[in-house]
Amino acid sequence: MFRYRKKTIATVAVTLALICSAFSAGAQEDPYLWLEDVGGERSLSWVSEQNLRTQRALEAHPQFAAIRERTLEVVNSRTRIPSVQKRGAWLYNFWQDARNVRGLWRRTSLAEYSKSEPKWEVVLDLDALAKTESENWVWKGANCLFPNYERCLLSLSRGGADAIVVREFDIPARKFVQGGFELRESKGGANWIDADTLIVQTNFGENSQTISGYPRIVKEWKRGTSIEAARTIFEGRPSDISVSGFQVNQTGFPRRQFIRRAATFYTSELYLREGDSLTKLDIPQDAEANYSKGLLVLKLKSNWTTGGRAYLQGSLIVANFDRFIRGDRTFEVLFEPTDRKSLAGWAFTRNYIIVNELDNVKNSLVEMRKTEGIWRRRTIALPGLGTVSVSALDADESDQYFLTLTDYLTPSTLFLGEAGTDRRLALKALPAFFDSSTFKVEQLEATSKDGERIPYFVISGKQIKRDGTNPTLLYGYGGFEVSQLPNYSPTIGNAWLVNGGVYVVANIRGGGEFGPRWHQSGLKANRQRVFDDFIAVAEDLILRRISSPRHLAISGGSNGGLLVGAVAVQRPELFKAVVCAVPLLDMKRYHKLLAGASWVAEYGNPDDPREWEFISKYSPYQNLKPSVKYPKFLFVTSTRDDRVHPAHARKMMARMLEQGHEALYYENTEGGHAASANNQQLAYRTALTYSFLLGELK
Repeated sequence: MFRYRKKTIATVAVTLALICSAFSAGAQEDPYLWLEDVGGERSLSWVSEQNLRTQRALEAHPQFAAIRERTLEVVNSRTRIPSVQKRGAWLYNFWQDARNVRGLWRRTSLAEYSKSEPKWEVVLDLDALAKTESENWVWKGANCLFPNYERCLLSLSRGGADAIVVREFDIPARKFVQGGFELRESKGGANWIDADTLIVQTNFGENSQTISGYPRIVKEWKRGTSIEAARTIFEGRPSDISVSGFQVNQTGFPRRQFIRRAATFYTSELYLREGDSLTKLDIPQDAEANYSKGLLVLKLKSNWTTGGRAYLQGSLIVANFDRFIRGDRTFEVLFEPTDRKSLAGWAFTRNYIIVNELDNVKNSLVEMRKTEGIWRRRTIALPGLGTVSVSALDADESDQYFLTLTDYLTPSTLFLGEAGTDRRLALKALPAFFDSSTFKVEQLEATSKDGERIPYFVISGKQIKRDGTNPTLLYGYGGFEVSQLPNYSPTIGNAWLVNGGVYVVANIRGGGEFGPRWHQSGLKANRQRVFDDFIAVAEDLILRRISSPRHLAISGGSNGGLLVGAVAVQRPELFKAVVCAVPLLDMKRYHKLLAGASWVAEYGNPDDPREWEFISKYSPYQNLKPSVKYPKFLFVTSTRDDRVHPAHARKMMARMLEQGHEALYYENTEGGHAASANNQQLAYRTALTYSFLLGELK
């Protein structure tokens, strides 16, 4: 993929720097700042050399080609379940396979979708568009005009970056609208008010973005006028994370326009826009707030007392929106958490609310309907055990909903259900991409340093011998209230399990498995708890003799990359190998790189000496030592990742080489934060990863 080039004077200088430079935390200037120059010639030359070394080493593994081919076969399979979104009479889907590398945006009817081989109408061929326009377009979604959905705002990314170009598209004509709405590349977007008016948040020029790189100004833009003539309706502060505007359209209910100002990653203000008037909603800033079916819907992230009543953190509560705006503070509780029970999500159908509950990392569904002034509850009988997700087919027209059921060993099945009944139609089912009959799933618990119980899942062979010799991959994330739930992964099955590996998923703090309190207990000064939880699971695996340090690897991406980086630096004797993907690693400068400033509420501010005191104790880049033997690392990142800067992985790799540690590095030149822009790149990266793990642990 990369051509070998002879070393230039610049790369010789780089090599000398790697050998000669020394760096101690806070004592000297960072010698690898030059690697923060994403597209610089010197940086890319270094990347090319590292890629070549890694590719030569890992492509030689005897399983590399088989893993790559099998992964590509799976991700390109026509038997995958096409995820759909109903707009009007049509179900829309975006599809990639071997013939359509960049993908097809297509549609079909519900009746046709229910068939084993539905017929699809192609709306937009992204490969053809990319070829015509000489752009590496990556699909990022469509926002279509209610209620006919014939005009859409398409979001397209160059190479998979978070930044998008927005262009107006005419579905009946199958083409972009000449002279229509169009926004240049930014981390913003637009939403429809009507056929000739948009709410826009984008890069309007100087001083229009926050320090995190997101829009801080919302404008109303009329068709036929320039974007420069758009009228400002709200301005946030440069220190905010972002601002955005949107309109909620639902049949039978008033259209409502809102402005959301995200002051931090976890706090925001919601404003109701009525003409030129903005009314700030009197709700907790850390609540997750939505408007639907005439209701104000709040998921509480902290305890709240209003209207003479106290509501628990993690609850789902609703109020009549119009009465709330007039001052009434009467809320009704739809869900209330317990110590091990949390809210996984909810969905509105025409007459019901379906609440998805999570009890000790296991899902259940409850449907609710208000009759005679009372919310009546009914538990939905599920067709099996596993992770459950639910979404309305069309909340305006029916009580039908999509229900997906999956677990680690059972291929995903998509059902069409109907609230108020137990009627359920199996629409689609994945085939078994690997033979799972010889494997089992266990849920175990470890005890963390402070006594907290940490659940984790172990997927292994039924005849596993607990002798400490099993190649084991421990995965974790532990941040941003993201839960790690069981799901069917043909990649893990084919590349790892069938090759004798054990796969482990840790439900550590920082995630959302037990609601907001589980997440908040790992924030800022408490971040070490997240690492302690992960270490506790690793130690428990060793104690139970499921694995041993010689056969134990850890893996994580993004915030999970920080997790495995920190844990490997703190407890290197526990692990043999580390896969560290699109990671945060330099926590001294993370807030100065790309979107990093938006995560200060999660990690803390390194510029504050009191907060740097606790950040500095775990920041992997600053704590790496030449005298310590670390497990072997594989870093994976992307040049086009405009969320987590590739310099985190680049600089950590450079320091490891400088100090004489074993490490490999692979940087895809496109792909954004996913580190791959298409299925071929995904299959290649997968083969690199599992060839590395098999080579180190077996």
